Amino acid sequence: MSTIVNRVEKFIFWSRWLQAPLYLGLIVAQGVYVYQFMLELMHLVAGAGNLGEAQIMLIVLGLIDVVMVANLLVMVIIGGYETFVSRLDLDDHPDQPEWLSHVNAGVLKVKLATALIGISSIHLLKTFINAEQLADRVIIAQAGLHALFLLSAIAIAVTDKIMISTALIGKNSH
Repeated sequence: MSTIVNRVEKFIFWSRWLQAPLYLGLIVAQGVYVYQFMLELMHLVAGAGNLGEAQIMLIVLGLIDVVMVANLLVMVIIGGYETFVSRLDLDDHPDQPEWLSHVNAGVLKVKLATALIGISSIHLLKTFINAEQLADRVIIAQAGLHALFLLSAIAIAVTDKIMISTALIGKNSH
């Protein structure tokens, strides 16, 4: 019976590798964002003499949005792989991201939440620039969604802090 349980446990542990293709797929998605960024950048450069200030600002905000989503993808790809699949052997690599040395599921959730708030902020700014072209309900809905992102991020951070404090209390009592 012990042998069967041991094999089942090894199989369950191995199953984490089923996530690897998902992270590879996100790398492909990041390539699509690079392509989208280059298209938008060419549009900005080609139309620089004919675009108004608001149009230029909207395109630049779109570029920033693409970069922020790409940053989010990097955090999910690298942090998720490191946390849930396998450790990356990057200890001596000069380009190792600073945050990777202390990444765990809680840290990753907080970083993702703050990245989503940044992306939401860019979308909200674009909405306010185009406010005269949008219905009030659209603006209110986007502002409400942004507020929900903020509240969610705070709740995630507080929950993570409570979990860490509880874990430390548990360690100290033993």
